[in-house]
This record gives sequence, C-alpha cells and structure tokens, in this order.
Amino acid sequence: MRYPVGTSLPTLIKGPITKMDLVKYSGASGDFNPIHTIEEFAEQAGLGGIIAHGMLSMAYVGQVVTDFAGTDADLIDFGVRFRAMVRPGDKVICKGTISKVEEKEDGEYVYLQVVAETESSQVVIKGNATLRY
Repeated sequence: MRYPVGTSLPTLIKGPITKMDLVKYSGASGDFNPIHTIEEFAEQAGLGGIIAHGMLSMAYVGQVVTDFAGTDADLIDFGVRFRAMVRPGDKVICKGTISKVEEKEDGEYVYLQVVAETESSQVVIKGNATLRY
C-alpha cells in the first residue's frame, strides 16, 4: 500500500482572491459573466457583490489532487459540489484526505475526499477524487 487511509494531502492556500484574479480567470476560462467582475451587476443580481467563479475554486482543489498524485498516478475521477461563494479578499484553503485504498487488477486505487473553505471555515467546495497508481 502506497499511502494508508487517513493520510492528509498537503494543504494549499490561495489568495486573498483579488478582482484581478477574477478578470484573468474570466479571460482564461471564457466565462465573462459580469457577476465575477462588475460590482454593480453582481449587486443587481442579488449576490451582495462580486463572487469568484466556482470553477476557479474547483481548479484550486484539483491542484491539491494533482500535486499529491504527481506523475505516477492517473486521475480517474474528480467531482465536487459547490457549497458557498468565494469573494474578493477571501483566502481559499484546500485540503484532502485518503478515504480508501483498493488493490485492483490494473493498479492501486486511492480514493480522496477533498474540501475548500475560507479562512472563516465556511466550506465552499466538497468533493471526491480517485487516483490509480
């Protein structure tokens, strides 16, 4: 067994998130929804201000998984649920834990539970990933 159940992945901290981060992500992703970059538009949409792209937070969690996996593993599955909004000024703290390890014919499967939360411990993403070594 490469890693035992309960092993924690290294924590990744991103931010504080800036409006410039959101402008850059809009360009990189093609998601130009103004709720991510224009304060007045986000206010009118009832969001109480600009919010970060959910997929940006998902990418941060994905980085935790791929950094842990390195080049030795294949990412077999990755999925998340979006739980809360990230706003400019927030730090996003991403972490994970090995929840199960299973030997199969084609390799060792490592199942991960992943989470992203703000500094105030508000969970913004919960998800799972599966690696094959």
